[in-house]
Order: sequence, then C-alpha cells, then structure tokens
Amino acid sequence: MNAWRIGIFLFNDVEVLDFAGPFEVFSVTTFENGDKPFKVETVSENGELVCARNGLKVHPDYSFANMPSFDILIIPGGFGAREREINNDTVINWIADKMHTVQLMTSVCTGALLLAKAGLLKGKRATTHWASLERFQSEFPETEVIEGVKFVDEGNIVTSGGISAGINMSFHIIKRLLGSEVAKQTAKRMEYDLVI
Repeated sequence: MNAWRIGIFLFNDVEVLDFAGPFEVFSVTTFENGDKPFKVETVSENGELVCARNGLKVHPDYSFANMPSFDILIIPGGFGAREREINNDTVINWIADKMHTVQLMTSVCTGALLLAKAGLLKGKRATTHWASLERFQSEFPETEVIEGVKFVDEGNIVTSGGISAGINMSFHIIKRLLGSEVAKQTAKRMEYDLVI
C-alpha cells in the first residue's frame, strides 16, 4: 500500500508538543514487515525557519507554494495560533482550501480556532485546550464545543484538546485507519500507556 502522506503546519510560537507529539506517533508507526504506513512532513506559510514556543527552532520541509498533496493535515495550536495565525487571511484561506483536497483535517489544542475561522466547524462538534473553551464557544457559536474529552471525531475532521491530547488523537487515527493492533504496537514502541 502507498503511505498516507501527513502534513503538519508550523508557524512561529507553535506549541512544541502539539506538532512533535503527532509527528512522533505517526513517524514511528511500523507494520510487522517493516513498512511504514505514514510519511510525515512539515509545512509553513513561507518555508522559512520557525521559532516554536520556548525557543525551539524548526525548519519546515515545504512552503505553501511548493508543498505536495497531503492525505492528512494537522493544524497545531499555541500562542501563535490563537494570537496571530487566526488573523492571517493567507493561512485561514489555505486551511479552507485544503479541506477540499485532504482526506482528514485535524487540529491540536487551539488549532481548532483556525479550523473554525476557516468555516470548517459550523454545525459540528469540536474541542480545544480547556483554557480556550470559553473563547471558542463565544467566537464560534455555530460549533458545539465539547469539554472534558481528548478528541472529537466528526468523520473527515478530528479536533483534539490541549497539547498532549494530540498524541491521543494520533493513536485514535491509527486505530481508525489501520486497526487496534497497529495502534497498540506503536504505543508499545513509544512506551506510551494507551487505553483502547
């Protein structure tokens, strides 16, 4: 089978575990025969070096202009998402446009605010970091905001709660696409306590 191509959006002040958690989960997933079902890459608006929260510097693989077509897109959160990117029309329009081409659009933490701003969560259930739930409900009343969960699966859109919840969401997606056994083996490889 061809590998699922996963793109993770990066931007200045992105929360590190928001993107690094899913990156790790999908990157280490391996079938018994050694094949890897996911190819994980990163993309930013201009492809230049990104300074994540607390100073971690990451160089994206692609810019919006030269990125390939992805099957799954992950939109992380953090200060940069909720304070800057939500007001960046280029990013919001890009997310809205990619919804037409990806098989699965996902968010971690306040990345859900970007999905909502792009109009993708109208009439849907979604979640985000607990500290942004009230803002989420206030700014996007057409979305049913769910509290106290790690993730919300709405079919072609999956949103997850704050920071480490992106790891839970990633395992859920693996289970959904490849089955419980692959998810369990990946969790074992990571020494992660997975409840399925």
